[in-house]
Amino acid sequence: MSRVDAAAIRAAFRERGFIADEAFGTALQLALALEKPLLIEGPAGVGKTESAKVLADVLHTRLIRLQCYEGLDAMSALYEWNYPRQMLHARLTEADGSSLEQREAHIFSERFLLKRPLLEAITEERSPVLLVDEVDRADEAFEAFLLEMLAEWQVTIPELGTIRARHKPSVILTSNRTRELSDALRRRCLFVWLPYPSLEQEIDILHARVPGLSERLALQIARLMHALRGLSLQKAPGVAESLDWALALMSLHRDHLDAKTLEQTIGCVLKVHEDRAVLDAHRDAVAPILSDTSSRTEPGGYGLETDFGFGSVSTPRG
Repeated sequence: MSRVDAAAIRAAFRERGFIADEAFGTALQLALALEKPLLIEGPAGVGKTESAKVLADVLHTRLIRLQCYEGLDAMSALYEWNYPRQMLHARLTEADGSSLEQREAHIFSERFLLKRPLLEAITEERSPVLLVDEVDRADEAFEAFLLEMLAEWQVTIPELGTIRARHKPSVILTSNRTRELSDALRRRCLFVWLPYPSLEQEIDILHARVPGLSERLALQIARLMHALRGLSLQKAPGVAESLDWALALMSLHRDHLDAKTLEQTIGCVLKVHEDRAVLDAHRDAVAPILSDTSSRTEPGGYGLETDFGFGSVSTPRG
């Protein structure tokens, strides 16, 4: 990007169907300018992972993703040796006259090294976007290693020596807060909270990502999603579910939502059986949304408070 400022970032993200508010655009601007990792937290399904993918596309660089999980260790994230190839090569060169030291030096060369995401990130010819996804799923030991890696941007491989980053990656870390991250990691990063979108933002997202979606259907989907998020669900639906729902409805050639269509397609949105019972208990409250034929009443305005009959649901402004 020729101009790495918040407005340019937001415009570039919007071109790619990602509606970013000013706070998020500014956080990305500062992360790029200061070359610091950006920790993005928020509910599941609001676009944390997608934001890293879009950033890589905006910067015209490679995205390298490290998916964290319980039990992830440093070696799994860094590198491993290609043992089958090493063994084959050792057998094929047993009679070539080379010394044991020469053979060992060869099989423990970069030719037999399998790079994992963190090592890939520091050996790229061009600065990539490194996505450390769901870092809260990894344990404290890996978090401590990651902290050291983010500070030094180098790694020591006993057989090869110290490898330093050719170009510092742009780093995005995401967390769903399944556990609390350490203060040390938080201090190392810039931070931004990515909430559920406002009603207006969600409609803009639907139109950006699902071309041809009618205004009425987009409004109904957005209002229902905000209503559902106001219920005591085990798994509140995110933006990903909004998009899946919109695509499903278009594939069924629906231009609006009614009670029958809701029943047929609710599996796109609610993924836990018990949540269906919660929705069933509030059918009367959802009914006005299904019968509503209104669309936007004024440019950029939907109101910040929407009464769905089971309490007032506030739709946050990004």
